[in-house]
Amino acid sequence: MNLHIIDTGFFKLDGGAMFGVVPKTLWNKHNPADEKNLCSWAMRCMLVEDGNKLMLIDTGLGDKQDDRFFGFYDLHGDATLISSIREKGYDVTDITDVILTHLHFDHAGGAVRYKTDRSILIPTFPNATYWSNEEHWQWATNPNPREKASFLKENILPLQESGQLKFIKKGMSPFQHIDFIHVDGHTEQMMLPVISYKDQKIIYVADLLPSSFHVPLPWIMSYDVRPLLTMQEKEALLEKAADEKYILLFEHDPIYEAALVEKAEKGIKIQERGDFINFI
Repeated sequence: MNLHIIDTGFFKLDGGAMFGVVPKTLWNKHNPADEKNLCSWAMRCMLVEDGNKLMLIDTGLGDKQDDRFFGFYDLHGDATLISSIREKGYDVTDITDVILTHLHFDHAGGAVRYKTDRSILIPTFPNATYWSNEEHWQWATNPNPREKASFLKENILPLQESGQLKFIKKGMSPFQHIDFIHVDGHTEQMMLPVISYKDQKIIYVADLLPSSFHVPLPWIMSYDVRPLLTMQEKEALLEKAADEKYILLFEHDPIYEAALVEKAEKGIKIQERGDFINFI
């Protein structure tokens, strides 16, 4: 098995929204905001090569929205989804599976692209099976008013129309070395891939823990639809990660790719954080 970080660039989101009830005097020390109160966040995907499978976890923001849409998020950085995949020696036709933790636009936007004439939307990865779960799919295609702006039909419906979409049932996995934790605090039935690599387990924590700064229990995004449930789910995952030395891989942390956590007198804390390669 080979594991690769796939960088897709950075975007900006409101610091208050990303840290919820935590005062700016605290969170601004970790991820300083600009004059608009916006902080930079990574869109970090993962590529897993396992036998004849080449699996991509999440797809970043993509490039098919208009300038007005992108202007809200101040995209920056040189990396893109496709350029980073090619940098690892692969192409879009090599991807066999795309695992979408959930269908918010910053996770699923790169799953679909325009054909050359920009009149037809098609899956970015023509030979891949795209994986979601039925409960989240129903939630995303019939969105509540709070999340409606995060579920863009152009990112979602072409996957079903192409015939490339399949669902993962809770407690099951179509992959030999990847299992899933299903959580409901951020959005309905978000899937966190748990990768068994050698004698380690790596959890791609998606938006349950968008960054290493979100390890303290009260540090929860305002975007979460059920913040108290997020806190419970986060506590359970962090307890297990500390006990079993799981590697946490962060999708949005602008500085640190991965971390280990440990138990302390006041709860779970970061033991070590840095580049993913240093942990495997």
